[in-house]
Amino acid sequence: MRRVKIFSGTSHPGLTEAICERLGTTPGKCDLKKFSNGETSVDIGCSIRDQDVFIVQSGSAKANDSIMELLILISACRGGSANKITAVMPYFPYSKQSKKKSHRGAITARMLANLLTVAGVDHVITVDLHASQMQGFFTKPVDNLYAEPLLARWIRHNVPNWRDSVVVSKNPGGTKRVTQLADVLKLNFALITTDRRRREEEDADQIPGSEKMITLVGEVRRKTVLIVDDMIDRAGSWISAAEHVKLRGGAKKVICIATHGVFGGNCLKEMEDCSCIDQIVVTNSFPIPEDKRRGVKKLVTIDLSQLLSEAIRRNHHGKFIIH
Repeated sequence: MRRVKIFSGTSHPGLTEAICERLGTTPGKCDLKKFSNGETSVDIGCSIRDQDVFIVQSGSAKANDSIMELLILISACRGGSANKITAVMPYFPYSKQSKKKSHRGAITARMLANLLTVAGVDHVITVDLHASQMQGFFTKPVDNLYAEPLLARWIRHNVPNWRDSVVVSKNPGGTKRVTQLADVLKLNFALITTDRRRREEEDADQIPGSEKMITLVGEVRRKTVLIVDDMIDRAGSWISAAEHVKLRGGAKKVICIATHGVFGGNCLKEMEDCSCIDQIVVTNSFPIPEDKRRGVKKLVTIDLSQLLSEAIRRNHHGKFIIH
């Protein structure tokens, strides 16, 4: 593509290279480094005057560093007289903080949207926002792409007898996402509700505040269960849901599917060690370190580079994007 420059932050350079390869180009020259006091320095190594600039920077384990780096990159491109600056953020950091959870809490996702606008961004491309209404936080256009077609295609090609599967939501909040995937695949769906009350008085071995399964609405006996959500951050609710549908519901196989594999702490190892989980399927929207991947056999990663490269191409040429 002519008059386009694609830059990569340090959070996910592998995804940027895959996107550029599909577009027949290479990542723009950009020197990113840190001073001894921890400050981030950015030096754009090529001319970007009157060009469309796309900066690929996803959330990462070092979320705050990734955000600051992205803001400085945007500001540097604005100072370099770029025609249009688009932030490509496969995983939008702080997306779980899109509403107040206490009277004196902060809506951090809205603050991040404001920071991107002040830095000089013209457009944002992201994938599967935690809450779609977050698009309203921006005064600039937002393309919220969906990984659902990629997940549906993987299920059709890799799950034996997938027509006999059931799509399950592990909490009421994910019901809409689950029903959409079930409609695409023409499958039945089920819902697990949880009791979030503290359990110290019930079992001294339980972690205070842990979840307790109380109801499974739907039939999963002798079926393959696809537990679906937008991200895998902590293992607790996924393991509880898998144990519930397999040990109590009688499911024959459990596959955990999410767009964003955040895997905080020992989440991935705990899910790998769970005998009730047969496979873990995520996209490469969030970089998973090699030390976490090591020894994990259940993990399957779906590539997002085709989805994002097509969105970049259509954005540059002014064509419509099917969300």
